[in-house]
Amino acid sequence: MVDDSPAPLPGTAFYTVADQRFFPGLVALLNSLRLTGHAEPLIVVDIGLTPGQRELLADHVTLVEPPSPDMPAVFLAPYGPRRRPAEVAVLIDADIIVTRPLTEITEAAGRGRIAAFVDCLPNSNRFHPEWETTLGLGPLDRRPYLNAGFLAYPHTLTDRLLPPWTQGQQTIGIAHSRYGRATLDDPFYFADQDVLNAVLSARFEPGELLVLDHRLAPHPPFPGLTLTDRQHLTCRYGDGTKPFLLHHVLAKPWLRATRDTLYSTLMTRLLLEPDVALPLDPSSLPLRLREGRAAALDRRRADAVTFVHDHGRRQLGRFGIRTRLARWRSRQAAH
Repeated sequence: MVDDSPAPLPGTAFYTVADQRFFPGLVALLNSLRLTGHAEPLIVVDIGLTPGQRELLADHVTLVEPPSPDMPAVFLAPYGPRRRPAEVAVLIDADIIVTRPLTEITEAAGRGRIAAFVDCLPNSNRFHPEWETTLGLGPLDRRPYLNAGFLAYPHTLTDRLLPPWTQGQQTIGIAHSRYGRATLDDPFYFADQDVLNAVLSARFEPGELLVLDHRLAPHPPFPGLTLTDRQHLTCRYGDGTKPFLLHHVLAKPWLRATRDTLYSTLMTRLLLEPDVALPLDPSSLPLRLREGRAAALDRRRADAVTFVHDHGRRQLGRFGIRTRLARWRSRQAAH
């Protein structure tokens, strides 16, 4: 007799999206998961990794192809768990380093809750009534605005969460987001993240959500955090609180010179030390992310260059010049 019952789902799986540019971030994420005790599968939607990168990853992750080569990368986060479901799905960006076990979050998801971190100020209060009418979701309850870079949820909520999220992304498209001609005032500037928050506000009760403080998943420059144990990736605030992860939004330290932060310090440790699951060849990394005196000098140079650049941006923002420029570019693009 043939047993045609469906195969049991894995307990927990992690899901991310990466191309060849994000390979160093992906490897840092993988190695941080393993060092913090997470042996669960890591499923990667492959949107352009090189053959050599795929070969290095072969024993460590499961690669899946995107549904369409034309689909914007920012809309692909829900696709991994649709292809390879698990009892608990953890969607996690490839610019994240996990700094302590996520077990209490995955256990909460296993008990039926969607878990995510509040986005940084001032976005933590973001809300647009237009979400309701554009997406046809029905009445919205205003909630804390969550970052889509990390999202854990149980398989039992898949049908309530993923279809309206993916359909909403198709409705808005890219043109009216930050990846097109939108400005921050536009209701879908943050694309998939705005759609996700609209869906959560319309379709889920507060008790179904585990809303986690932003300081538990901070963004650069990671204010108030100290690295207390480089080997174990441990970071602490002054009150002893330890974040779950570091999320390097905006410019990526492996793609361009950025300020030297806890993330870049841990990235060097996660990519080069022999105790990690997948160490990389130092020559494949920018000098500033390697070990040694020359690397330290290059980090200081990058710090100085970035400081001057950031100071100039702050001055433009202070006088509203950056906002006026963005609106002018938007009008030009519209014409």
